[in-house]
Amino acid sequence: MEAKVKYLLHLADNPLILGQRLAEWCGHGPVLEQDIALTNTSLDLIGQARLLFQYIASLPGQDTNEDKLAMTRYENQYLNLLLTEQPNHNFGHTIARQFLYDAFNIIQYQALSEHPDEKLNGIAVKTLKEIKYHYRYSSEWVIRLGDGTEKSHQFMQEAFDELWRYTGELFTMAAYENELKEEGYALDVALLEPEWKNRVSSIATKAGLTIPADEVMMFGGKEGKHTEHMGYILTELQYMQRAYPEMNW
Repeated sequence: MEAKVKYLLHLADNPLILGQRLAEWCGHGPVLEQDIALTNTSLDLIGQARLLFQYIASLPGQDTNEDKLAMTRYENQYLNLLLTEQPNHNFGHTIARQFLYDAFNIIQYQALSEHPDEKLNGIAVKTLKEIKYHYRYSSEWVIRLGDGTEKSHQFMQEAFDELWRYTGELFTMAAYENELKEEGYALDVALLEPEWKNRVSSIATKAGLTIPADEVMMFGGKEGKHTEHMGYILTELQYMQRAYPEMNW
């Protein structure tokens, strides 16, 4: 059961932390329309996380609930990808991070929508429509910014150069994934890499962006080892629940 819980936490923590990052744009977007779009995407992601946390809390032996899972764990108990916790910097950087994640997530959830676990299957089917929209939105903006002004192109290329080091973790199996792969429960994420590369390369070409080569990859988030940015995210995310334990709206 422990491996299954960790796997589901990994799936939930990715949208939770990325949603929290996008929420930082609320009221600060470059134009009103994109401010609203980023905020709506944040709400979608946190909604996806909620469904998974609710599922975990319903499993036998889990004395918890979605609020505790989302907002009272310690840093090393979060199993999100390092990519999702990276700072926003600027709109182009946010879009690049979102695109690299979306290009992976759409493939992942297409596979999960055929999962033998009916509950996980149902969550995947329900959220896949949102994920397809997220991918369309971020990929269109990568092209628009990459093939836009000299400044917007510079921001996008700098973002790709900085964020690429975190993409190797997308396709590296954590210990709990390897354990569950033998049971046919966890996806073999390494098999998703060719399609992800095709999607990313196609969009990058249209945007006039160069994909970094021979980058040293960073790992650890899936095992609870995070970058220095994670503590700051949790300080804000967890403040109310830490200050007022068991608070209900």
